Amino acid sequence: MKVATLHDGSPDGRLVVVSDNLGQQTPCVARSLQGALDGGGLDTVGAAAPFRAAASASPLPRAFQFLDGSAYVNHVALVRRARGAQMPDSFWHDPLMYQGGSDSFLSPAAPIVGDPEWGIDFEGEIAVITDNVPMGATRKEALAAIRFVMLCNDVSLRNLIPAELAKGFGFVQSKPACAFSPVAVTPDDLPGWRDGKLHGILRIDLNGAPFGRVDAGVDMTFDFGQLIAHAAKTRHLAAGTIIGSGTVSNKQDGGPGKPVAQGGAGYACIAEQRMIETIQTGKPRTRFLQPGDRVRIWMEDSNGRSIFGAIDQTVQAI
Repeated sequence: MKVATLHDGSPDGRLVVVSDNLGQQTPCVARSLQGALDGGGLDTVGAAAPFRAAASASPLPRAFQFLDGSAYVNHVALVRRARGAQMPDSFWHDPLMYQGGSDSFLSPAAPIVGDPEWGIDFEGEIAVITDNVPMGATRKEALAAIRFVMLCNDVSLRNLIPAELAKGFGFVQSKPACAFSPVAVTPDDLPGWRDGKLHGILRIDLNGAPFGRVDAGVDMTFDFGQLIAHAAKTRHLAAGTIIGSGTVSNKQDGGPGKPVAQGGAGYACIAEQRMIETIQTGKPRTRFLQPGDRVRIWMEDSNGRSIFGAIDQTVQAI
């Protein structure tokens, strides 16, 4: 099943069920996705109408909790390598995770607003929405609690991150509101979903040119069952919790990788391309996002049809 949330003037929007080809929508009995997760169900009512993904809100316009991991450890390794630092061995068996803001998410077509001096960057990710997860849940229990899968653009302000992390208390200012795909899909309706991972090419265009064609199912060190169990080790997770994978990153034949224009898979964030440039030439060349830049993130099925709709955002100066 595929669901989306329409803007209707309320904080949680109006929940609809979307046809598999993203062409039609039908209202749900439960008015919001949170209401459906809380027991309202996903039965439909009323007549179908054309679905416009670009006019949608986030599937959950606000959530009780958003926890973002860093499941693709290759991304972390590149960050460390670019600055000549060793990566602790624990990163390979103990997931990194931070708690992001969740009181409001950007709509899939909403602008990214910020100061270019902040180093505005996109991060292409996979995310899941859970049911209730008990404290101390096993990986198997955690996987069973996944209700929906979607895409995420976890916006990062790269030039604010170093000073903020140096305080030793985590992200706040450097992680503004992020955006999710217009459509969320149940795992059973995703052919690429297996072993707690979404296998498929995450597609990212920057200003109309291919920037990333990375495979979300490979090089994922921690699957979503492990990420959810990690988050639930010492606390209960409420229905409607969102767990992000962190930036999708491929090892790319064992080397540092190449841009799509050079025959590589590219990258799911600008920072990673800058890391590769630093490793290869001693300094980065690619600039972070500027006003007017456009980022598009989506995934296609085997027939070339969009699965989740697209995150399609333009940068605006604050």
